[in-house]
Formats: sequence, C-alpha cells, structure tokens
Amino acid sequence: MADTGALPRAPTNSSAHLPNPPSLRVPDYTVLAEAGRRRVFAVISHPDAGKSTLTEALALHASAITQAGAVHGKAGRRGVTSDWMAMERARGISITSAALRFDYGDAVLNLLDTPGHADFSEDTYRVLSAVDGAVMLLDSAKGLEPQTLKLFDVCRSRAVPVITFVNKWDRPGREPLELLDEIEQRIGLRPAPVNWPVGVAGDFRGLIERATGEYTRFARTPGGAGRAIETRLAPAAGAARDGAAFATAQEELALLDEIYGSLGDFGASGIDLESFLAGVSSPVLFGAALPNFGVRRLLDAVTSLAPPPGARADIKGEPRPVDAPFSGLVFKVQANMDPAHRDRVAFVRVCSGRFERGMVLTHAATGRPFATKYAQAMFGQDRETVELAYPGDVIGLVNATALRPGDTLYAGDPPVEFPPIPSFAPEHFAVVRGKDAGKAKQFRRGIEQLDTEGVVQVLSSDLRGDQAPVLAAVGPLQFDVVLHRLEHEFGARADLDHLDYTLARRTDAEGARALAGQRSTEVLTRRHDGALLALFSDKWRLGQVQREQPDIVLEPLLAS
Repeated sequence: MADTGALPRAPTNSSAHLPNPPSLRVPDYTVLAEAGRRRVFAVISHPDAGKSTLTEALALHASAITQAGAVHGKAGRRGVTSDWMAMERARGISITSAALRFDYGDAVLNLLDTPGHADFSEDTYRVLSAVDGAVMLLDSAKGLEPQTLKLFDVCRSRAVPVITFVNKWDRPGREPLELLDEIEQRIGLRPAPVNWPVGVAGDFRGLIERATGEYTRFARTPGGAGRAIETRLAPAAGAARDGAAFATAQEELALLDEIYGSLGDFGASGIDLESFLAGVSSPVLFGAALPNFGVRRLLDAVTSLAPPPGARADIKGEPRPVDAPFSGLVFKVQANMDPAHRDRVAFVRVCSGRFERGMVLTHAATGRPFATKYAQAMFGQDRETVELAYPGDVIGLVNATALRPGDTLYAGDPPVEFPPIPSFAPEHFAVVRGKDAGKAKQFRRGIEQLDTEGVVQVLSSDLRGDQAPVLAAVGPLQFDVVLHRLEHEFGARADLDHLDYTLARRTDAEGARALAGQRSTEVLTRRHDGALLALFSDKWRLGQVQREQPDIVLEPLLAS
C-alpha cells in the first residue's frame, strides 16, 4: 500500500516507520486551505490569436503590473512581461515558457505562459503537464485554428478542463453563434456562454451577463495600456443606450436558452461544474484583450470555475494527496534568464505538501539529496525569494544543474516519482558546428545546456564526435533559437548543416547493428537518456526496412 503521509514518529517503536493506513493520516488543514486558494492555468492558442497580450491584460487586472504591454505596440508602449527573451521581443512571438504569479481577491493565480508557435509544441506540452486548467483563446475572425486544435487535444488527453475566451471582438469577425457551433462540431465541447456581446465583431458595445442580465459597457483608456473603464447598466438602460444592437443581443440570448438551456438550471454561476470539470462542456466568454475589454470577467471565471490543485497520480498510478509530504514536478529548465548572473533555473510545480526554503529534498531520478537554499518566485524575468510555497505554486530553484524537465523532487519517505514527460518525435535534423575553434569549450557548454533545457534533442555518434552533434527538432524555428542563444549567451557562433532525415524511431542495440551502413538511415544516441534513435529519410524508406527486417525494434515516439 502506498504511504499517503506520516504520523509523528515514536522514538522507540520501529513500527512507526511503516506506512500508515490512509484512515489514520492526520490532514494538514493549512496545506489544504492554501491549496484551495490556488489556481494553476495556461492560455492555449494559435499564433497571433493574442495570447501574450491576454496574459499581460490578466496581470494588469489583477494589479500585478501597472501598465499592460503589447507584442506589437505603439512607440513608448512597453513589451509584454512574459516575453522576456530578446528574440521573443524582436519576433513578436513567445518562444519560452514563463511563470507569472499574482493575487486576485482571495485567490493565488499561477499563470504559465506557453509558446504558441507549433515549432515549440514540446515546450508547451511540458507546461500543460503542470496546470490544472486552461483558457482556450480564439480569434473572433478565425475561430478554431490548427495549433489550437493540437493544444486542445493535449488538454483533453490530460483531463485539463478548458474555459474559452473569444478574443478581438473589437475587430471585424464572425457571428458568435457560428463560433459556438464550430466549437461543438469540431472538438465536441458543449459551449456554455457566460456572457454575450452587444454589437457585431468590430462594433463592440459591451457584454450582457447571461445569469443576471446585467449589461457592462467598456471604454478604453488612452493607449489601451490601462484597465478599461466599465459602466454597468440595467437592461432597460442598455436598451435605451444601444437600441437595435441591444435588441439583437437579447434575441440571440433567447435563442441560446433554447439551444443550450437556461443558465438558471445551474445555480448562481450558471455553469454545470460537473460537466465542465469532466471536459464535456466549456464556459465561453467574449472580449478584447488589447483594450482590456472583458478581461476582468475572465479572471472571475478562472477563480470561480477552474479547479484547485488535487491529488496527482504517481508513476504507479496511485494518487498523492495534496497534504502529503512535499513533492514537486520539474516541468521546465531555463538558463540565463538573468544575464548578469548566467544562472540556471528549474521551474517546479508544487504537487503536495509545504515547501520551505532551505529544506533538503530527494531527487527521485538519482536518489541524491538536493538543497533548496536559493528558491524564488517567478514573475516573467523578475524574481523574489520565496520562503513558503503550497500545492499549485511554481518555484524557481536556482543553479539546479542536476535537474531536467520531468524530474520529481520529494521530501521524506517513502519515495515518490511522477510519470516522466515524454519527448516528441523530431522531424528536422541538422549537424551543428562551432565557427571558432577557440570557442570550443563555450560551444560544448552551450550545447549541453540547451540539451538539458530540452530546447532541442541532441544526438551523437562515434562517427560524428562531440564537435559535430546532431540536433533533432520538432520544428525548424528551434534551430534559430539554438544559434541565437549559442551566440548571445555562450559567445559561440555556429553553423548548421541540415540532414535529409524526416522521422525517427526508437530502436535497440541489435537494431542499431542491423541498420549500420544502410542507405538513407542512421542510428544515433540521444544524449539525455541514452536512447538509440534510428533516423530515416522518409516514411517509404522506413516501410521498406520494416518489410525487409520485420524483427527490428522500431518504436514510434510521441507525435507532436
């Protein structure tokens, strides 16, 4: 039986070291209460749907920042907090994951910003392993887009409930009923609109709250960088103010009641929580992140609807209660966030128990002790020392050279380990070589660091040697990140030679021997785990090998 906690030890009774029955475990009410205040969520979207802008607007409305940035803003308007890397600001895309923690009312929100570009889907997958809920962001003109669909599939596979936010209602777009129908038809989620827009997309007047009928109008602040000014009106005043647009919205609301049922069926929130948490339905809200319209209401929905941290299954499939002794999952490692110190930070999601700075934990992968003297709370690139953390919090452990994404840290006995985070199947391969022989040491250190972070998968072989490793990536933009970071963070400029391989399969030593010397095929060793990967030029070459040598082990990797 798995230990789910421990009673105080009796000094002379050896039986006190045995696992205690769950019925005898004393709940830690402080940990349970603090966990109940936490909400850990991510925003998922297709590139350019406004994810980084929404992230910034959420932080603004929670008073975590005083002015919202923009990915592409007017002169004088600052960049977004979550996009801290120079390359992110230059290209206007999120490349790395970032953690933003802020208070909103009585809740503590941990928002994990994710890359939206498909080339960084592996990093996004890691982040989604650390959240309890997600906001699916849709462009009002484009609806469900390919990367959004992929990320939603990840949420569904991990049983992560999803709140939908239809963004950019201040710009021309599609009919709201058409968007709801697309959500239901394409991904099988039953939409549950929480509010409804007055005015067509591009002529945004305000939002009607379905549960109460209250009408909120918005006025943007100069430049759109401050919280929008909200004016609440009774239905009669709204009808007098916005006439035909308000009447049309009322007609659509009546139609919604016929199609999806009245919100009064589900209490004050108007949402069937059981259906939402089961991944059957999705609350839908409308707004515009850039001028900050409807963002406060989205925050209210996240705090009231998204689930708090719960028991997480370990590698044996046994749930670990949130008030069990400390355990945490490393979901990201990032180097050089602070250029002045060139340190390395491991992002750890607290899964159970109370974290106290300075406690000595056990690294499950090696069984070695791990000291936590340098623990920090993260807000984009900014940090502050954290003394205590509870389930749902994200802490940054500095100079964590032994940690990799997917590792588990825990306190006490018995040991606990959470399922590892799998690597995606790479589709792009290139040999990387340093340009300057005098920078060979920096080049090797940079490649080792980027491999540890999971920026790319690094493959090697005796034939190519350490000076010419092979980089394996899900998307080609990952190669650009490698070259940029090698040059700007490690002072080692490098060149790439692309290889004519398009897919990889996991094999074994016998398979490697059988494939040695064959055309359009090469077997390399993945550095971080020693796995043997057989690379093939295309699916037809793979099929030919499988027909000719059916006994060779060629296991698919996780598809992206």
